[in-house]
Amino acid sequence: MLVTAKELLMEAEKRKCAVGAFNVPNLESLRGVIQAAEMLEVPVIIQHAEVHENLIRLEEIGPVMIHYAKLAKVPVAVHLDHGSSLDACVKAIRMGFTSIMYDASLKDYETNVKETTELVKIAHSVDVSVEAELGEMTNSAIGSGEGRESELGAFGNKDLFTNPDQARSFVASTKVDSLAISFGTVHGKYFTEPELDFQRISAIRSATNNFPLVMHGGSGVSDEDYKLAIDAGIRKINYYTYMNLAAGTAVKMEASKRQNKELFFDALALKATAAIKENICGALRIFNHL
Repeated sequence: MLVTAKELLMEAEKRKCAVGAFNVPNLESLRGVIQAAEMLEVPVIIQHAEVHENLIRLEEIGPVMIHYAKLAKVPVAVHLDHGSSLDACVKAIRMGFTSIMYDASLKDYETNVKETTELVKIAHSVDVSVEAELGEMTNSAIGSGEGRESELGAFGNKDLFTNPDQARSFVASTKVDSLAISFGTVHGKYFTEPELDFQRISAIRSATNNFPLVMHGGSGVSDEDYKLAIDAGIRKINYYTYMNLAAGTAVKMEASKRQNKELFFDALALKATAAIKENICGALRIFNHL
């Protein structure tokens, strides 16, 4: 069932949980996410990250994502993650995506507000949800390519974290539907335990009148930290790196078992899908308090 992200976030707010949002740059990840959601009977957001255009183009994977969302037995929103230009966002909207993220977080505040507001007007005219980002996240060695490396490692520079007062002004000015914030997570794999600023989440929620907040860099966070972030007000969690690693590990193990034997790719694809499904199930159970 194809829905907007705004609908899912409203329901997550009622249930005081978080919607899982997963990048799906191939059929194995797409099938694994949908199968996990259907098995647990929970809604999900499937995403195409613009930085994954080197893996598969939006024109190729987008229609497949929409097709799977429409056929799913649970509510599914189809989202463009980290759209870097108006053209990319409009392309996704015209394709049938029900949610887009316009990321101008690396631009100055005034430009971020101006460009995001323009996109919100376009998206809302056709009932498409909009996510924006305020504050700056850092990357680990296996990051997505967004932002810049932090001199403080995985914990980031708190001077770059989202300012609650600025968040209040940004939400009021742009009329976005959700806001990705910086509070200590990173894109990619964690090499040390992250130190997350949960008080900042609560402060932003308070300043924005309980506005839906988004956690990027959600993979690799401890179960307890997930729960604390959700309790503080996170309503959408982006998750990709660790489900990707789970698939790679499964393929590696299967290949090692078949040394000196014929190895067919379709067998590896099925192993990858199953591993992704299992990994996603674990994440969805935490996000949905199951």
